[in-house]
Amino acid sequence: MDDILSFAGDYWWLIFVIGPVVGGWVGGAAKYNERRRRDRIELERVRRAPIAPVAATAAQQRQADAQADLADRDRQIDRILVDHDEIDRRWLDFELDVAKLIDYPLVTDMREPLTQTFHRAKRVADGLRPAERGELRAAGALERYREAVRDYEVAFEAAVREAKRRAQSGFSDAERSRLESAQRLMALAENEASTPAERQSAYKQARRELDGLIALPDATTQDIERRIAGEIEA
Repeated sequence: MDDILSFAGDYWWLIFVIGPVVGGWVGGAAKYNERRRRDRIELERVRRAPIAPVAATAAQQRQADAQADLADRDRQIDRILVDHDEIDRRWLDFELDVAKLIDYPLVTDMREPLTQTFHRAKRVADGLRPAERGELRAAGALERYREAVRDYEVAFEAAVREAKRRAQSGFSDAERSRLESAQRLMALAENEASTPAERQSAYKQARRELDGLIALPDATTQDIERRIAGEIEA
């Protein structure tokens, strides 16, 4: 023990040489241990992380693209069907309203070119209307139907615009008087407050007034007679 103390006393200056070496070794060991600790943490994080899905193959991507195209096409079909229904509704407002037909008789006058065009466009659009979406998935089918509906709408608006512009201008004073009388009689025939006999008589007189002036569409006649069913003789 005395020898060690004597050595330390004689060579105390070695502390300045050995100290940094020992300190560096201790510091390096601490850094090594810290790196190992971080590596273990990262390894555990990776092990617990969810497995990323495998990238889609080219075939799967093509299938996904095809499904997206089909969904988009179906949305287009739905929009066109809604447009078709809306034009039908607007036409029905005329077709089932006797007062409008009497006010604007050209809309059902098949001698009028614009009216002919309208009814022809309606037949084409109705003929291309699908019972199911799938019928419009064939190449060109959707495009033909879209064009037909557009033609139907344009033709309808042109026919109605012209009918309103000319109104009853193509009739003589005596004919316009008959049309006015027919309107009053039709209103009486559809009035539920009138007696069955009054409604039946008014309807027959109205038809006589319109005879030779306006040919009511079958749908119009059927609708009127259905609404006053039981009061009109077959």
